[in-house]
Amino acid sequence: MKKVLVMMAVGIAIGSGCVCDAAAGRAPSATSAAIRASSAPGPVDDPALVAQLANQTSESPDERQIRGVLDAQVAAWNRGDIDEFMKYYWRSEKTLFVGANGVTRGWQAVLDRYHRAYPNQKVMGQLTFSNIEIEQDCALAAVIIGEYHLHREKDNPSGVFTLNFRRFPEGWRITVDHTTAFSDARAIHK
Repeated sequence: MKKVLVMMAVGIAIGSGCVCDAAAGRAPSATSAAIRASSAPGPVDDPALVAQLANQTSESPDERQIRGVLDAQVAAWNRGDIDEFMKYYWRSEKTLFVGANGVTRGWQAVLDRYHRAYPNQKVMGQLTFSNIEIEQDCALAAVIIGEYHLHREKDNPSGVFTLNFRRFPEGWRITVDHTTAFSDARAIHK
């Protein structure tokens, strides 16, 4: 089981360095460098790397905080409170929402888009997330992928999303949201 978890961690992290290190002009972290150095398929034989990657498979305090953000967003959505839902997006002109209709730039524009697309709680429905995967690049950045499901009176749309999170003094915030609806009622099965 441990080798499977380690191989999964290696598969997720291959090629990814810490965006914080790159932005600061630092060399990649030891973890990302070790992962890239061991990117050949097959089991990992370096005991130190195995231990390091195995420790990354347990949920960190940052991952718990990010899950808390997602849970708070679901609760706000299910109350019909788009403004509270948007509290967890970075309040910046650099915030991005990418969807089937293109790119929306800026926190206010994303908020306005949500209000137009979901004018009332009936249209919003009840939201759930599933198959959440959190990949923390470094202490200040993480990428989350998952599925969303809306349960409404007349339909039950669902799809996938990728969220880029950054840690700010006020907590973890979404800087980029790329959401894609499924064209039919199917869902991803692992």
